Amino acid sequence: MARSERFARVATLPFVTIDSRGVTLPGSGGKIREIAARRSLLLLLVRRDLQARYRDSFLGFLWTVIRPLIQFLMYFIVLGQFLRAAEGIPDFAIYLFAGFTLYTFFNDMISGATGSILLNGGLVKKIYLPREIFPLASIGGAGFMFLVQLAVLVVAAVAFGALPAPLEMLWFFPSLLTVLIYGLGLGLLLAAVNVYLRDIQYLTEVVLMLAMWASPIVYSWRMVRDVIERFGLPDWFLELYLANPLTIAVMGFHKAFWGAGTPADYPEGLGLRMAIAMAVGIVLVFVSHRVFTRLQGNFAQEL
Repeated sequence: MARSERFARVATLPFVTIDSRGVTLPGSGGKIREIAARRSLLLLLVRRDLQARYRDSFLGFLWTVIRPLIQFLMYFIVLGQFLRAAEGIPDFAIYLFAGFTLYTFFNDMISGATGSILLNGGLVKKIYLPREIFPLASIGGAGFMFLVQLAVLVVAAVAFGALPAPLEMLWFFPSLLTVLIYGLGLGLLLAAVNVYLRDIQYLTEVVLMLAMWASPIVYSWRMVRDVIERFGLPDWFLELYLANPLTIAVMGFHKAFWGAGTPADYPEGLGLRMAIAMAVGIVLVFVSHRVFTRLQGNFAQEL
């Protein structure tokens, strides 16, 4: 009886047409609504991703804190103390950890999203799901780990008395939004391209490593400005450096958690630069999703 009732209920559901690219045709409510209808599956994939990271580990999710703390201590001791990068940067520990926390979130988003389609190849080949759900699940897992590390950062900033005025802490929101926008845009693009060109995931690792050193995380922005002035380089070198959205977001994070900073520690018009970066990032998300949509039709065949 239960089976016949289930069949009767399924028979009343409207047919949903899917085109060759896996996109629901007009009348279905759009891609966002399609993903929202599968939010329980999305949460399940996020949970599975988090559990898979530390499966059979004695410490489990404590590694979410231990790993970045060990990396932080390495940079703090080797670069800050031995190589004296901390000179001229008060509360260097908070400065370093603030930038490192945001970068780690960006790194985890991009790395996880890039390989997400390949890792879920079994599902992609067997059933129809909005393919975007897999990069989104990776971003969601990275977001959970970011929240844990953010809690550690806040506790450390309070313990060191390094927090700025409450109004300055509002920089947290546009900085995080900037990283989220670019993480989503690049994640969708790289996830799709990686299905066809498997070297993308390895190239991404190299680029992400360079991105860390191209942002003021273990050094100050003033050092970059002073080097450019010392060698008499054109001003556009500095503008090129400041065009990096991760650089802008990291400096915004510093303003939110590093109270020892002065106006000289930030470029002029940081808010405007961040707004421009977010506008460009929104365009990137749109273009990346268009590319993802066109490439996803052959995912199953390529896998």
